[in-house]
Amino acid sequence: MNIKVLYIVLSCWMMAAGSVAQGRYTADWTSIDSRPVPEWYTDAKFGIFIHWGVYSVPAWGPLPKDGAKGIYECYSEHYWNRLINKHPLFVKHHNEFYGENVKYQDFAPDFKCEMFEPDDWAKLFKDAGAKYVVLVSKHHDGYALWPSEHAWNWNAVDVGPHRDLLGDLTTAVRKAGIHIGYYYSLLEWFHPLYKTDVDKYVETHMLPQMKELVTKYKPEIVWTDGEWDYPSERLRSVEFLAWLYNESPVKEDVVVNDRWGKETRSKHGGIYTTEYDLVHSDNVQGTRIRHPWEECRGIGSSFGYNRNENLDDYSTSEQLVHLLIDKVALGGNLLLNIGPTADGRIPVIMQQRLKDIGSWLAVNGEAIYSTNPWETANKNPDISAYYTTKGKDLYVIFTKYPSKAVTIKNVERKPASVGILGADTKVSYSYGGKSLTIQPPTLSPSQAPCDYAWVFKLTGAL
Repeated sequence: MNIKVLYIVLSCWMMAAGSVAQGRYTADWTSIDSRPVPEWYTDAKFGIFIHWGVYSVPAWGPLPKDGAKGIYECYSEHYWNRLINKHPLFVKHHNEFYGENVKYQDFAPDFKCEMFEPDDWAKLFKDAGAKYVVLVSKHHDGYALWPSEHAWNWNAVDVGPHRDLLGDLTTAVRKAGIHIGYYYSLLEWFHPLYKTDVDKYVETHMLPQMKELVTKYKPEIVWTDGEWDYPSERLRSVEFLAWLYNESPVKEDVVVNDRWGKETRSKHGGIYTTEYDLVHSDNVQGTRIRHPWEECRGIGSSFGYNRNENLDDYSTSEQLVHLLIDKVALGGNLLLNIGPTADGRIPVIMQQRLKDIGSWLAVNGEAIYSTNPWETANKNPDISAYYTTKGKDLYVIFTKYPSKAVTIKNVERKPASVGILGADTKVSYSYGGKSLTIQPPTLSPSQAPCDYAWVFKLTGAL
């Protein structure tokens, strides 16, 4: 072997060895699942989900008072599929309001988004204390919020607002210093190939469109859904994920979820996902697991805007703050959904809820962001108290302000100090036998640092 040939052989070997050293991922679940979830996501804790599309025009779903059975029947974003499948509540509403000759596709020109101001949205998300946003780029109806080459005449530039909604919001959100990612539906209810030739659908439509979305807009989250009809092998999910982790422009920091095939939820992918505390929630609900996970849900009972909902159908600000505390104390994130209107506004009640969450986080975010669950919290069964940790500090979060002394067991060491976040008030306490007893001070309305929940910080208790 001459020197030139030997040099080429050695160069190829070194390149191959370098690829292995850099940790290239192969197209199998063992390799894909070995990739850690990026730390920025596990530190973030609170994100905003956005369901917005043609379904925002009819903006209707039935409620339990109308006869809806279960949360899934309330989803307004399923309007088209419910009509085609003759769901009686949807059909009755549609025929009464629009007439049986009006088709779902006829709603698209009225999805005008003329009042959409992306900078205002981004400011609201920042004020809410959200650290990331997940926008629905394409739901099960196939309508894309960007000018996709693979959704001709069924995207936001060709029909409706004639605007790259996804691109405009992405620019504004990033300018506000917030991470952004995209929900993407693997299925399309009425794509001609989805039911008749799914292999061709995946090859010629789904995979090219996903790569187009990633390459053009560089999302930090790829949040897939609609995986339940086919196994991940048929959807070629690990092939896409290997490309995403090895070759894509977001390979270092991108986060993915667990909805990649009918067998994958809470088993494969990245973060595990629950939905209104449903969908394979047995792996996360009520337990403190080490695998990153996220609860997603709406402020009401739908993800898309539902004009059928009234005030009593929405969670209160207090309930939403308590929800965030509960999920974070269990080791998860909360992805809270908003459903904008067809003209591009975020409903005022949703704005108000987000502002209230942000006000609470402005005082108490230290006990939420970049925290971990306290492993011995289950030995303190006070149902109104939740626990998070950061370094050597322990945070005790009361959703009901204690009216008498509280004893917390299994505290590793005597804290250097105990205080209430946001309040310049002395807190008396005693420690012995790894038990800490706190004497909560009486707070006048003018001294109360916030509403809904109060955080006692135990500095150096771990």
